[in-house]
Amino acid sequence: MESQKLLIVEDDVKLNQMLAEYFETQGFRVQTVLDGAKAEKAIHEFEPDLIVLDLMLPGQDGLSICRSVRDNYFGKILMLTASDDDFDHVAALETGANDFVTKPVKPRVLLARIRNLLRKSADEQVVKTGHSLKYGQLVISQLSRNCKYQNIDVSLTDSEFDLLWLLASSPGETLSRDFLTKKLRGIDYDGIDRTIDNRIVTLRKKLFDDATNPKGIITVRGKGYLFVSDGWLG
Repeated sequence: MESQKLLIVEDDVKLNQMLAEYFETQGFRVQTVLDGAKAEKAIHEFEPDLIVLDLMLPGQDGLSICRSVRDNYFGKILMLTASDDDFDHVAALETGANDFVTKPVKPRVLLARIRNLLRKSADEQVVKTGHSLKYGQLVISQLSRNCKYQNIDVSLTDSEFDLLWLLASSPGETLSRDFLTKKLRGIDYDGIDRTIDNRIVTLRKKLFDDATNPKGIITVRGKGYLFVSDGWLG
């Protein structure tokens, strides 16, 4: 079987070299980039299965690179960040990253996360048509207003279905309570109304999305809710 291709975009020369050497010993074909301005060309030419992408880079930062290539690059992106700030992590997911690892980097931990992403990549099926959405084991049909998860019918009210469809139609994008309230209820959000929040709680419960550590529908503090396409692989 052909070795999987890994592109490392990291401006720390020692870290870049150390990771490259380590992943080569693990059987990957590795290419490295030190300057963010050269990343997009390398992605296009090398066509890696996964990109390890540093958040802070000279030339062009990791979020900008991720946002720029996401429409045409269908592999996995794992972001490296020196920050523990939730907003940086959410920003990475919003721009199309599949996962993030906080520095300092432990190669064995990074390897485990990479293998997990690549294993999911081999299994996942993401299908979008005008009237249906499929993310892993979550299937939503707009015409029949039917929802299935892990091949089991999920009973949703009309308002719950409309909210799920709206979120799932914009994966990786944080939708504000104001936007959701206007779209679903036709009124402005007054900052107090908990209707949308309560529906999110119910959706998570019905879709077995752990309320204490949700993977599919994430709360973005002070902003709204984020639907994660990789959160429905079972």
